[in-house]
Amino acid sequence: MIKRLMRKLKKGKNVHHSGHREFRRKQLEFHEQQRELCCHQEFQRKHREFNQFHKSLRFLRPVSIVFNLIILYLLFKWVGIKSISIFFAVFIIIKEILQFSFLWRLEKRVFKPIHKLKDGVEEISKGNYNVKVESDVMNDLGFIGLLVDSFNEMAQKLQASEKVKSEYEENRKMLVANISHDLKTPISTVQGYIEAILDGVVISPEKRTMYLKTIYQNTVYMDKLIDDLFLFSKLDLQKLDFQFENVQVRAFMDDLMEEFKFELEEKQCNFYYLNKMEGDCLINIDRKRLYQAFRNIIGNAVKYGSNQDLTIKIELDRQDDFIGINIEDNGPGIPEDKLPNIFNRFYRIDNERTKDLMSTGLGLAIAKELVQAHGGSITVLSLEREGACFTIRLPILIKNDLERGRYETDFNY
Repeated sequence: MIKRLMRKLKKGKNVHHSGHREFRRKQLEFHEQQRELCCHQEFQRKHREFNQFHKSLRFLRPVSIVFNLIILYLLFKWVGIKSISIFFAVFIIIKEILQFSFLWRLEKRVFKPIHKLKDGVEEISKGNYNVKVESDVMNDLGFIGLLVDSFNEMAQKLQASEKVKSEYEENRKMLVANISHDLKTPISTVQGYIEAILDGVVISPEKRTMYLKTIYQNTVYMDKLIDDLFLFSKLDLQKLDFQFENVQVRAFMDDLMEEFKFELEEKQCNFYYLNKMEGDCLINIDRKRLYQAFRNIIGNAVKYGSNQDLTIKIELDRQDDFIGINIEDNGPGIPEDKLPNIFNRFYRIDNERTKDLMSTGLGLAIAKELVQAHGGSITVLSLEREGACFTIRLPILIKNDLERGRYETDFNY
């Protein structure tokens, strides 16, 4: 009964954290919708102002004509034809100057931006999203200015969307090519060895055992590749389930390092773990997923390290509001020109991609995605032939002082 209650409490805690993350996501969506609503309301206000301005122009034109006719009639009646001719000429000149000034301003501030917008729309219809409309529209005709700004913002979003689309398409092509390459080699090997066995080429039991062992290794590799692809696709689509819980860093790292120490000593590797933290702290993690990130990094160090005297050293330290975990080895290191690509999927330092069949090229990419899903980061420093050092930083959830036997609970999720 007690164990069942503890499981329910633990499940409730996980639901609380997942509910909190969902609340934060909904809150961000609400603020984004509010911002878009405010922009829409501002657009509607400017639109009404422009309509009023346009109606005023249409109304003032006939009023101006009627007013001019009335003035001319009164002048003919009171002054006479001769005096009127001079006055009328001056009046016409002033009127033309004012009308020219008005039309020039209208052309500059209304018609010219509209023509630019039309040209911009034509460019976008041709697929050219790298277009921007420049306008010097004044504040009293803010609707046109807002229209130009909205068009430029739309063009930027379309350009960004097209860039993301191109990157996804390029990644998709690379993914298909890499999967085809990585699956073809072991499948061809398995097929060739099975055909040799079926054709009776392999007679001795020793050779048959060697062939079967190679077939098994290749099937294990293909199974691992498919598992890594499935995991990475879930991470990429943000559909991987995480079971977050609050854990003490010291206890978690002690258990984790004890397990890795046993495995590495079995492989005749030197292993050292150093805890430089004072006191303890609490972090919110998924034990299984974070363990997998550690395993991918340490597994790479063992896989590509030297066969003799390989040393792996792990240090735990406090870095402001984060914990820092350094994973250092004395292996062959990573060339400087390879470092920027080390976390790319299917990337291998060795150009001979089939040399190590157990390397899928996804381990470090998955490790990075898993660490980032915890709100952390992962970086690497390396010198060729001197080893590499991976640093994982994870945010501290609750500050804790075990020496005084109390916990600080005034924190925000």
